Amino acid sequence: MTRRPIIFGNWKMNKTPAEAKAFFDGMAGYVTGEEAAEYGVGVPFVDLDVAVKNAGALSVGAENCNELDSGAYTGEVSVPMLKEIGITYCIIGHSERRTYYNETSAHCAAKAKRLFASDITPILCIGETEAEYDAGKTEEVVRTQLKESLEGLTAEEVGKIVLAYEPIWAIGTGKSADVNTAEACCKLCRDTVRELYGDEAAESVRVQYGGSVKPTNIKEYMACADIDGALIGGASLKVDSFKELVDATK
Repeated sequence: MTRRPIIFGNWKMNKTPAEAKAFFDGMAGYVTGEEAAEYGVGVPFVDLDVAVKNAGALSVGAENCNELDSGAYTGEVSVPMLKEIGITYCIIGHSERRTYYNETSAHCAAKAKRLFASDITPILCIGETEAEYDAGKTEEVVRTQLKESLEGLTAEEVGKIVLAYEPIWAIGTGKSADVNTAEACCKLCRDTVRELYGDEAAESVRVQYGGSVKPTNIKEYMACADIDGALIGGASLKVDSFKELVDATK
């Protein structure tokens, strides 16, 4: 089965709407949608409308959502709100959400279920801390996070999800997992899906690597059999470096 690679930027808490508009103006026409890979960006809530209207062939994702449709949840954004403005992806379970805002794998499972009900594809992040990596607990942590975060999804839904393996020790640190480590962990994600949901889901699911991915190293990651893309932080913020990422993978 051929999986279309997916290269996705994650802007985090960066860019005002005007800055977002300038980014998309700079990318205008550079991605046509006909490339071998799919390209997109996850942007802050206040930039989503600007992104949908100006992204062209780039896919647009939110960086988070609430699993409930409405209610007294000050500051939260629901899936129906995202759906109405045309969002097609949503990042859930990012380590920064898990670490700073106590988002659990159970939250991720509920969010993923709600997103699928609205035909929005979740990009589910999993990954271990440096202490867990040093203690040899990577496999245990990844398996547990996957099992709990995919709870309640059907095999068909799991086959459509995007998994982003991001070792926490490689996010924003300048460190990156070497190619062999990244491939082994992405393969672990796929093998875990195979054990839990079967061969079809495992062969369909796209697995990204994330963690200090740059134009200079993305090609070697993408050459791996079980790495189907990348979730990219800092290198996705500037037009020039995003274009270099496209050039390295299209």
